[in-house]
Amino acid sequence: MKISRIEVGEVHIPLVTPFKTALRTVDSVNDLVVRVTADDGRTGFGEAPPTAVITGDTLGSVRCAIEDFIAPSILGMDIENLDGVMEKLHGCILKNTSAKAAVDMAVYDLYAQSCGKPLYQVLGGRRAQIETDLTISVNPVEEMAADSIKAVAQGFHILKIKVGKEGREDVRRIQAIREAVGPAVRLRVDANQGWSAKEAVRIIRSLEDKGLDIDLVEQPVKAHDFAGMQYVTANVATPVLADESVFSTEDAIRLIQGQAADLINIKLMKTGGIHEALKICAVAETYGVECMIGCMLESKIAVSAAAHLAAGKGIITRADLDGPSLCSMDPYEGGPSYEGPHIRMNKTPGIGIVSAPCFTS
Repeated sequence: MKISRIEVGEVHIPLVTPFKTALRTVDSVNDLVVRVTADDGRTGFGEAPPTAVITGDTLGSVRCAIEDFIAPSILGMDIENLDGVMEKLHGCILKNTSAKAAVDMAVYDLYAQSCGKPLYQVLGGRRAQIETDLTISVNPVEEMAADSIKAVAQGFHILKIKVGKEGREDVRRIQAIREAVGPAVRLRVDANQGWSAKEAVRIIRSLEDKGLDIDLVEQPVKAHDFAGMQYVTANVATPVLADESVFSTEDAIRLIQGQAADLINIKLMKTGGIHEALKICAVAETYGVECMIGCMLESKIAVSAAAHLAAGKGIITRADLDGPSLCSMDPYEGGPSYEGPHIRMNKTPGIGIVSAPCFTS
């Protein structure tokens, strides 16, 4: 099975409500979709969002990287030579991790199809279903509490609370949400790099003193602030999750060896796809550090690829894959099923996506 064609299209999906973090506000998913076609007619799909504030990638840069660098490098290669394809894909251009991820997942989709198995089984087959949290965007306190109550009514048992814009006011946000949803709901806090190290320690200790029972705090300080991550991790009891600080295997090793995080958040758009994400999983397994699988503002294609990785690997114990739940519609056919917090893997070969509206044939 050889790669005969690589196409790029665009998808535009309005969100149910605006997505607000300490870094940005977004009203819709505007992503690039990749279709890789093999010489036997089978197709694999991938997706990349333009998340310039995190990965540096834009729609234009992703398209250019795929069409001018990645596609010419791997066209004609045999899918069954997966390592060879990945070596070419990741070696043909530096950085551009979102572009690499989109093509990477499409190639893995085809590879699993050639094996006649769902992708999660090819990746280890640890479980056939995973549970995701749901993001609560940063807003006025009363609105966030109301949004949290609504999410619990929809069946979500884990909420990820966006904070990081107003320092100590974040404590009031989280306390109001805990009072609104009760003690049984797990709360994760994501500062999106919004605090200084000392501020993070003060805020997290306040949450602990109030007995708010926080599952984890994600990326409390700037991505490059390694010393800050060390300081926060050493001075709070709540587990600290590294997100924007981890793009590569080298990043993961440095954070783990330096005790700068308790958990690692893997996102395909940061790693450049499944191939490199598997290396981070291997490092985490070696050190006994659990991982979360996360996503950017992605629709069903990219989230499904990440879900298959999470279902395949036991070291991934938490999921933040609510992208499809944030979208107002699902324009794709096939793939895993998304039923509230539950993501059930498809039984069909590959990732399972069979069509995308940006490709007419």
